[in-house]
Amino acid sequence: MMVNRHLDGSAIDAQRLVDGMDLHLSHYGGRPLDLAIVGGDGIWADAVVTAGTRRGELIRAMDASGTYASACLGAAHPVVGQALTTGLAAGHATDAMGAAERSEFLLDLLGPNGLLVDHFAYGDYVASGRSSGSEGLELALRLVLESRVDMSTGRPGPRAGRDTVLAFEGAWHGWTGGLLPLLNRRHYRHGLPTFDTATASGLNVRHIPFGDAEALQGFIQEHGHRLLATVIEPIQGDAGILEPPDGYLREVADLTARAGALLVADEVLTFAKTGALLAMRDSHGPVPTDVTVVGKSIGMGVVPFSVVIARRELRIRTTGAVSTNDLRPLACSVARHGLRHIHDTGLLASSAERGQQLISRMNHELVEQRGHLFREVRGTGALLGVEMTELGSERISALRRSLADHGVLVEFMAGAGRRSRNHRYVFPTLRIVPPLTITSDESAELVDRLVRGIDALEAAGACT
Repeated sequence: MMVNRHLDGSAIDAQRLVDGMDLHLSHYGGRPLDLAIVGGDGIWADAVVTAGTRRGELIRAMDASGTYASACLGAAHPVVGQALTTGLAAGHATDAMGAAERSEFLLDLLGPNGLLVDHFAYGDYVASGRSSGSEGLELALRLVLESRVDMSTGRPGPRAGRDTVLAFEGAWHGWTGGLLPLLNRRHYRHGLPTFDTATASGLNVRHIPFGDAEALQGFIQEHGHRLLATVIEPIQGDAGILEPPDGYLREVADLTARAGALLVADEVLTFAKTGALLAMRDSHGPVPTDVTVVGKSIGMGVVPFSVVIARRELRIRTTGAVSTNDLRPLACSVARHGLRHIHDTGLLASSAERGQQLISRMNHELVEQRGHLFREVRGTGALLGVEMTELGSERISALRRSLADHGVLVEFMAGAGRRSRNHRYVFPTLRIVPPLTITSDESAELVDRLVRGIDALEAAGACT
């Protein structure tokens, strides 16, 4: 049966939407939302209700999830549309040859006047592309492992014999096989292969609490001689938008370098979200890294894309990391035009202002007035989180559905859980990652909708 209509006037077949959804091998935990997206613009998503008494109804919701935090310009942005057209006309090229659009993108990013030249000195770094943040982190880890070999001779390199990688409790770096040891979460690791730590090419991953300078210093003092690399998120995302103390990231970089190890920064989530393109910085400026992985926002929510930026001297054996989609012209076009628009229009600065507005409102409306459900607001710019209380975390599924019913789409992060050294338990966190284009009025409307959805759930007796 045909019901309702798309905004362009074409008919919507609700049953066909449902039948197609049934064919999707969904990895999302819990009960999925009874919604199907059929369009959108900016922060606004057009969706069809796929179940219940409202089945077939077309609703307009605010997407505060940012499509897994990737759509930094929101939906249907005209700059992205034009970039897709430009990229399609740029031809196809693998990494076995050059490509004009790839060269323009890399010069815009890493050239002498590039957007990231303050972090990566021109000529000292090179870049490679992948189709996801997880794949980018896999390449970063591969660079780390192969740094134990002198690629010119095949003999042991300066880091030969080092087998330890330092990671952090609560971290999230992706779910692919090579990255699982970096997660101290049994749910993702149980029953899956692990690295053989008993061989010369093995890997031993150790975890310490994020942001704890004393734990960091003690670890380096004890294990620095075996340290191969440190892998860190400048802000821990899945752990609950946890920011380190000012100066901590620089201390991590300094101690890692003194130990003769490599520093890998996972900026897949933080890229273009914190009022700057990169979050590996403090009050003194950019923090140096050996490998940095950016993702999500760099594809503007349209193309699956990540970029690995590494010191030029880091290498992988010949053809050992060839990728079908290494910096394809289409992805480079979308990223280049999108980033240039973000820079030229001052969207990073304006998103920082909107972030402060959201933080102030959510502190008042959620933490102060509904403190039995919400504990703390954290974050900066367009990367915000509201930690739940124990009671609130038990109601996440119902709350997510109630918020969707009231026109706002959100995600909930797992939280850091229990941590060592008497650090407090971090409960799951409501993540708010709006597009950089969100306006002041839309920010106010977003909080209003959050409040209506929460209060409706409480009125129904589900949060008491």
